[in-house]
Amino acid sequence: MVRHAVVHQSLERELQARHGIGVSEFEALEALACSENTQCRAQDLTDVVHLSQSAASRLIARMEREGFLERALCEADRRGILVVLTDEGRERHLEAQPTHRSVLARTLRETG
Repeated sequence: MVRHAVVHQSLERELQARHGIGVSEFEALEALACSENTQCRAQDLTDVVHLSQSAASRLIARMEREGFLERALCEADRRGILVVLTDEGRERHLEAQPTHRSVLARTLRETG
């Protein structure tokens, strides 16, 4: 638990300072960047970022306002909402990914 807390705090601090995003935003960007067609159902994204449904909805709304993603109707299920990575979101992910990996490597080495 201590290792998790140290890693999470380090990631939060570095991602916020260098890229203006937090861990949850990075995890959402990563999930979308790695998904088929850079999109997924909003519910699937909620599961990835480990937030409650209401907190994930607020995260998605905030990221949409920042231009990192867009919402669209799911063609297969009209009740479903798709979350789609934008070019700006892809760019922010690519900029933040080396920071994320570097902080993980450093903090896991230090706490191991």
